[in-house]
Amino acid sequence: MKLLILGSGTSTGVPVIACGCKVCSSKNPKNSRTRSSLLIRTDEPDSKNILIDTATDLRAQCLANKINRVDAVLFTHPHADHIHGVDELRAFNMAQGGPIPCYGSDYTIRRMMVMFDYIFDQNKAESWRPHLLTNIVDSKFSVFGTRITPIEIYHGRARIFGYRIGTAAYLTDCSGIPPESVEKLKGLDVLIIGALRHKTHPTHMNVTQALEVSGSLKPKRTIFTHLSHNIDFEEDSAKLPKGVEFAYDGMEIEV
Repeated sequence: MKLLILGSGTSTGVPVIACGCKVCSSKNPKNSRTRSSLLIRTDEPDSKNILIDTATDLRAQCLANKINRVDAVLFTHPHADHIHGVDELRAFNMAQGGPIPCYGSDYTIRRMMVMFDYIFDQNKAESWRPHLLTNIVDSKFSVFGTRITPIEIYHGRARIFGYRIGTAAYLTDCSGIPPESVEKLKGLDVLIIGALRHKTHPTHMNVTQALEVSGSLKPKRTIFTHLSHNIDFEEDSAKLPKGVEFAYDGMEIEV
């Protein structure tokens, strides 16, 4: 299985509009971050592309990484930066000639049906819109033979989903992990977890908190994502312990 970080940035993206800080002005491409999303490429011979979240920048991400198929989508939660690229799925519908199955919690799917009612309206469409098959999940399920476990995590007061796929887990927008979810995260080869900045934040882990989770779970490799413009890739990477690194757009991970 291969993982591709399509976007490693927080809700504003980096550079931030109207910001002239050192990171936003950086010429290092690893300091340029689109909104967070991940692509899972399952193993051959019948490889599938499973997308986690339809980030605001999905079109640009797919063009940059030459993504020509999306076979399924897992949604973590219904915040704008994680779902507002959903309309881009219609291009994949046309290219693939069929609907795309989508998975998420009851709350996430219901919120999306309200926010994007034109997509889910049962009346005959007058214009081109995505064709999605919604699936509400709350326990282990399979997508094209790949076993996936929803991992309930805290995002401030809200409870949202991360996902475990095999020996990899993706926990973006995480501010805490309940004990029952910790049990589901043992034995990881790769942990991808949000680490917004160095200062504390009410709805996201900072770098120190994410390091504590990594130290507790002890995955073989930890990758910090959902990064703000307070993280300088080169300078802050030098401060991380062995086995921990920052994500960047286009990063490929073999699991």
